[in-house]
Amino acid sequence: MSATPLRVGLIGYGLAGSVFHAPLIATTEGLALDTVVTSNPERQKQARAEHPDVTVTATPDELLARAADLDLVVIASPNKTHVPLATAALKAGLPVVVDKPIAGTAAEARELAALAEERGLLLSVFQNRRWDNDFLTLRGLLAKGELGDVWRFESRFERWRPELKGGWRESGDPAEIGGLLYDLGSHVVDQALVLFGPVTQVYAEAVVRRAGAETDDDTFIALTHASGVRSHLYASATTAQLGPRFRVLGSKAGYVKYGLDPQESALREGQRPDTTAGWGTEPESLWGRVGSGESPLTGGGRVEPTLPGDYPAYYAAVAKALLDDGPNPVTALEAASALEVLEAAGRSARDGVAVKL
Repeated sequence: MSATPLRVGLIGYGLAGSVFHAPLIATTEGLALDTVVTSNPERQKQARAEHPDVTVTATPDELLARAADLDLVVIASPNKTHVPLATAALKAGLPVVVDKPIAGTAAEARELAALAEERGLLLSVFQNRRWDNDFLTLRGLLAKGELGDVWRFESRFERWRPELKGGWRESGDPAEIGGLLYDLGSHVVDQALVLFGPVTQVYAEAVVRRAGAETDDDTFIALTHASGVRSHLYASATTAQLGPRFRVLGSKAGYVKYGLDPQESALREGQRPDTTAGWGTEPESLWGRVGSGESPLTGGGRVEPTLPGDYPAYYAAVAKALLDDGPNPVTALEAASALEVLEAAGRSARDGVAVKL
């Protein structure tokens, strides 16, 4: 890699920008966090305190006016801004990383992909859950054929948040692209597509449970993959008793894993990948089990060590793509395929029917 790091402009310093993107960018070899864009005075103060060398600006226009001084733009602002900001950055000649979901529709994602290809620029989507510890472990088990032919994949991204937090993610305005279907659903659908390939049919239930809520907070998606695998995906903010993160059932064995990857909580607590020993590892008490014929909760099967999670791998791959012509870690066309499923899930939940793709 070049001795001179690529200068990165980050748009947005809320949860996504401050907790995920800024720390990972700042600790990735070959990248340097140069500019943070936020109009919120408290977040401006926070950005300066956490990254003293960065330039802080109030608007994306100020950042794009300095396009010649930057090498990459990362968009971590609210969902409804992703398409216009990515379009503006690409037209300014800058490679772009966009937090998920890249857009509200598959068509918009494909238009962005076409623009990036036309300009010869990288356009990548931050699907960090591909580097979760349990997902990496499951991919390893599948690659080794430990489970046989997979019949059913159950994935749960569940939380217990009975009180509303407010903000655009809970808005009922379709323009905001809020709700769990596009938030946590973007993760579970992406993971299912990576593991088991294209989908031929989608059925979904999207329910509003909490008093005063305006958009879905308890969502279920059933996918039929062309490969024959059935994926049952759950995204909920109203789960009083959390289920297994993964339950994967195959012709030889099953894999059951409880508990979320620890990297998000570590980042929230201010830990950093370059200074935290054992980054991404979890205690043995949380390791999953592989077996058949008995519940893992009663000792069935064998303990399967969980591989360390590795969010830093995403930005390392972005740096390699820009500096050494490496592959794009998550393409906009991959994101478009997931959005096609999410759009079908929205139609299914609204009309109460299965949607064929």
